[in-house]
Formats: sequence, C-alpha cells, structure tokens
Amino acid sequence: MLRVENLRLVFETIQGTYHALNGVDLQIGTKEVVGLVGESGCGKSTLALSAIGLLPVPPARILDGGKIVFKGQNLVTLNESQMETIRGTGISMIFQEPLTSLNPLFTVGDQLEESIKMSIQRRRDTSPSPSESIQEEAADWLKRVGLPEPKNALEKYPHELSGGMRQRVMIAMALVARPSLMLADEPTSALDVTTQAQILRLIRSLVNEVGTSVLFISHDLAVVAQIADRVVVMYAGMIMEEGSVFEIFEKPAHPYTKALLASFPNDEAKGKDLDIIAGSVPDLMKSPGGCPFHPRCKNAKEECQIKRPDLIEISPGHRVACEDYGSINSRREYN
Repeated sequence: MLRVENLRLVFETIQGTYHALNGVDLQIGTKEVVGLVGESGCGKSTLALSAIGLLPVPPARILDGGKIVFKGQNLVTLNESQMETIRGTGISMIFQEPLTSLNPLFTVGDQLEESIKMSIQRRRDTSPSPSESIQEEAADWLKRVGLPEPKNALEKYPHELSGGMRQRVMIAMALVARPSLMLADEPTSALDVTTQAQILRLIRSLVNEVGTSVLFISHDLAVVAQIADRVVVMYAGMIMEEGSVFEIFEKPAHPYTKALLASFPNDEAKGKDLDIIAGSVPDLMKSPGGCPFHPRCKNAKEECQIKRPDLIEISPGHRVACEDYGSINSRREYN
C-alpha cells in the first residue's frame, strides 16, 4: 500500500538546515497496521505529514532520491492539485491537535457532512443523497466513535466540545471516507481508557471490513501492542528497529528499543523505579556522526561514533540498525 524509500527530508531555517528524516525506509502492506513509536522530535509526525503532502514547501524539502510510493505512484512527484485527489478516500489523517485542525467557524455537523459528501463524490456515486440521510450518517459516525448525544454534537462548534470529544470528531472525519491508508497521529491520547478501547476496535474493524492500511503513531507502547501487526522504532529521524509486535516487545534487539521498553510502566516494574534513558535527543541541526543513539547508548563502541549502521535483517521481517548485528559473524550466523 505504501513504500517509503531513502526518504531524507530537511527544513531550511534561519538557524541552519534541520535534518528531520535521514534515509527512512518503510513499507505498509494492505490491511496492515504498523505502529510507529519513538521519543518526541524523532520524526514520526513529519513522516506522516510527508506521506499526505501537508508539509510547507519551503521550508521543507525532500532531498533527491527519496520516494513515497502509494499504490505504485510516487507522491513526491505530484503537485498540490494531484495530491488533493488522493487525500480523503486515498489517504486520510487523524491529526494530533484537533482544535487546530477543525475549522472554528463551522459546526461539527458542517465539517463532518462535508467529508461525507466528498467521499460520495470521490467514489463517483452520481446519485444525489438527500441532506437528511447525510445528517443521519454523520450522527451515526459520531455515535460509533462514542460521542454522547451525537445529533446535539452536530450543532456544536469545535470550541464548545472537550478535547476528547474533538478528537473523536477528527477520528470520525478520517474514518468516514473509508480510506485505503489512514495515518493516525496519537489518535487516542486525549481519550479515557474505555473510549480508547472503543476507537481501537473501530479502527481494527475498518481494517478488516474495508481493507484500510494504518500507520499508527503513538507514545503509548501498550496501545501499540494492542492494535499493531508490526512495530517500527524511530530515533533522530532514522529507523532503529522494526519487526512484529512479538519480536519488538519480547525480543528487542536494538539498545534504544530495549531502553524504551524498560522505561515504560508495566506489571513487572510495579513498586520499582523505572529506568531512564540518560542524555537527550541529539540536535538535528548538528547531528552526531555514526549512529545517532551512540551518545546515550550503554553498549556504544568506537565504530558507533563513525559509521552509520544499516538496517540488517536478523530474522525474517526483523531488522535492526546496530553495529552489533552488522558484523560479518552475525550475518553468517543468520544466513
């Protein structure tokens, strides 16, 4: 469904060049949910916004050789008009900040009904739908995402709803078009646990019924473990590790993945101090050479400061960017 190849993206600023993405390679299959995790500032949202073509150009710039291939079409080569035909039924996005994403001048009903009408047009359904049925469908979607009194909510403006309610409106707007690919940027962060579980079931049902593929971005590893088929771990604009949910959570290979999991609360850590990852994310204006994690890595070697590690497949579908797995002996053992 989506293939990202050697994606290198920079922001040209007054202070200098910010290297947001540094050679990202990623694939999402049909009906697959890929969880994308990592610390704030590692490039997760930037990757999603690149795929849907919503980064301002300039200051953003994709360097030569980078590709974002959606259903066989390289999105990097398309203009804004061509991208508009893909957004919605092709690619939809649930944004991280619903208040800044919803139009404050229109009611929730106006915006959700517009999404339904555009979905009908893009499906090339020429038969006109009565406004009553569109309103009913809008109310039904709000009910499906757990919004109380959905018909009343349609008449509200975004500022009249709570953060969690606005988030559910955004989710409904993304789901209503039944897209081929959905980019979900922290979609459940503002929701209570019960509603969170309801939304996860709704997303999974869309995957099963419509065949939608999902890139699910989250800081919450427990949520990712519930919904994802495969997990990708990012750090400083690079992919450190990727594999199935079981491999990432039960057999993590990269020191960063291990540190990330050790710092997350779980039953085994109850009553104990959680581990922390010493140091901070590198400044991508002047990113360190070699592996970007080496200044914070307990296992760092001299070569880690010099050579940037490639993603090495250590078992079928499980790849890791670490010099410990890039040695000749490790490759021979796997082969």
